[in-house]
Amino acid sequence: MSLDTLTPAVEKTEFRNAMSRLGAAVNIITTEGPAGRAGFTASAVCSVTDSPPTLLVCLNRSASVYPVFRENMQLCVNTLAAGHETLSNLFGGKTPMADRFIAAEWSTAVTGSPVLSGAVASFDCRITQIVSVGTHDTLFCEVVGLVRNDDTHGLAWFDRGYHPLLRQDAC
Repeated sequence: MSLDTLTPAVEKTEFRNAMSRLGAAVNIITTEGPAGRAGFTASAVCSVTDSPPTLLVCLNRSASVYPVFRENMQLCVNTLAAGHETLSNLFGGKTPMADRFIAAEWSTAVTGSPVLSGAVASFDCRITQIVSVGTHDTLFCEVVGLVRNDDTHGLAWFDRGYHPLLRQDAC
């Protein structure tokens, strides 16, 4: 008996609706290098291992920024703070790239990728492996530098909306 006969196919809309109930941190992923400067908003980011420190980032191969990230092979995961909703929308839409970066203050770290001032955390990374699954590539990213900001609170995406995250001691 095959698995196909045991498990009904999951419809795309059903899957998306269920995934909207899975909360995630909101991140702006940035890069700068030989292919230029680019950035996009993503919630598909997670830790893989701490030895060596590695994250994964999922990126749609049809995204306009895809070739830039693929050629630069480096990026920075900037985890957004409460109050960064407008910036998230800029990087998640069709806003011209220059206008996205003008809207915030940036510095650079080891790779030269843009690091967002005021982010909860920024993980400066080199892409070490790429795995294709369906419409997306999973970028495995070794962390070569990081910045932490303990003075701010996080921002989550849940049920198709933004939600500020507060630390327990802030209540």
